[in-house]
Amino acid sequence: MKTEFIDVFHNRILLTNKRWKHIIKEHPEVEPYRKLISVVLKQPDLIKMSKRRKNTFLYYRYYNTIYNGKYILAVARVKEKPSLLTCYYNRSD
Repeated sequence: MKTEFIDVFHNRILLTNKRWKHIIKEHPEVEPYRKLISVVLKQPDLIKMSKRRKNTFLYYRYYNTIYNGKYILAVARVKEKPSLLTCYYNRSD
């Protein structure tokens, strides 16, 4: 089963169950926030281009209700098999 997200640039980004299981294995703290991924991708506070991977963006959205203020960071490849690569928390400073 796949979940499809649309980002702020109207790119289609896929998340497979296999990838989600991998993400929560590495970052179990984000499991309760899967539903927020669509918001992070569609309404980010900040977007950066990856320095390591071509056609990959880092989408940041701040939530003051998560651990007294954290960004959820979603990393997605937007060309050539567009997909969510990982998702985790990032400090606010």
